[in-house]
Amino acid sequence: MKRWFPRRESIDPTLLAIVGEGLFSRMAFGILSFALPLYARSLGLSLAQIGILLSLNSAVAIGCKPLLGWTADRFGPKRTLVVAVTLRSLVSLLLVFSSAPWQLFGIRSLHGISMALRDPAAGVLLAEPKKGKGGVASAFAWYQTAKTVAGSSSKAVAGVLLGLLGPRYPILFLVGFVLSSLPLYVVLRYVRELPKVEHRAASTKMNAGEGAPVEPARAPVFAVAGLGFVVAGSAEMLAGLFPVLATEYAGLTTTQTGLVYAVSTTVAVVSGPIFGWLSDNVSPKLVLAIRGVANALSSIVYLAFPSFAGVGVARCVDDMGTAAFRPAWGSLMGRVAQLDRKKRARTMSWLSMGEDGGGVVGPMLAGFLWNGWGIGALMGTRVLLAVLSEVYAFAISRKLVPAEAVPVPAAEPALS
Repeated sequence: MKRWFPRRESIDPTLLAIVGEGLFSRMAFGILSFALPLYARSLGLSLAQIGILLSLNSAVAIGCKPLLGWTADRFGPKRTLVVAVTLRSLVSLLLVFSSAPWQLFGIRSLHGISMALRDPAAGVLLAEPKKGKGGVASAFAWYQTAKTVAGSSSKAVAGVLLGLLGPRYPILFLVGFVLSSLPLYVVLRYVRELPKVEHRAASTKMNAGEGAPVEPARAPVFAVAGLGFVVAGSAEMLAGLFPVLATEYAGLTTTQTGLVYAVSTTVAVVSGPIFGWLSDNVSPKLVLAIRGVANALSSIVYLAFPSFAGVGVARCVDDMGTAAFRPAWGSLMGRVAQLDRKKRARTMSWLSMGEDGGGVVGPMLAGFLWNGWGIGALMGTRVLLAVLSEVYAFAISRKLVPAEAVPVPAAEPALS
């Protein structure tokens, strides 16, 4: 009789622990993101200063990732992840006792350092091959789904708490500290350290007549990072401007805009694991291409149908494309990192830095285009970037060896 549920032993405790860590960390981050600008405003910061404060952690993370990526290679991704989770929890705790603007900027910088440590370590653990089986894209899909659910719910929780307690921001920061600290034991207990790699991964092919392994081709790290920059930049162009687009351009009420957010988030949560399965079992190239198609199609719908239904459909298509991109991009990063396992965390650092850079530049470019030439220029540029990302992705895919050709060395004693 066919089994409809996986066997108990097939569930990877490391994956469950990392997904749980992502869930609680995003919940804590969502509460901080909601409360921090309001708290900074109460301390007398200007809107420009608050904008710098909110982007400071991402800027620090982007700058530190190339420097700190080696820590997961040197000390192991599990140990690095534990340190990152501890630092992130410390950020929330320090906010409880903060009372001056300079302290907020220092704490936000520490948050960026924790991100620079955490992202490559988590990426390496998620991208580790599972004894010859697939599942890398699905792992990233479940990880992203957990973060999406937590991000949406935590902001609602923060709003309710502020409504009940009033502007007692230290209480919200303390809640964030508790949520951030909860997964620390799970990471310590259930995440398995990966085998230490003492040599550069080599191809299984031998030189004719010599019997020596052939050195593998250099991984196209910067080329793939460029793909992440282009795709993320196109995808995030409307991230911060969507409320303005919905209310000022399409004429939606704030209630209608909130409803669109709720529906599109549900679509992303449901479709994420489906796209992960498709990437693992059908074609990662096909799933990666969906992002570009979704960007182009949603941009056209936004421009042509500025109504509640049109904006709702466009937003759902956009979020579905994001849900498709995350697992396919995670699988691609994993393949590139496996080409040189000794430097896999450093590779992840560069790749995620490209994606982060696109996320920073995209909204800035969108605001510049809309302010200077109107909504048509913004959407037209977004369509062009979507087409460019498809061409770029096709060119990159030809440089990579098939996933099954990447050698996975035999397991060595794990780090204690």
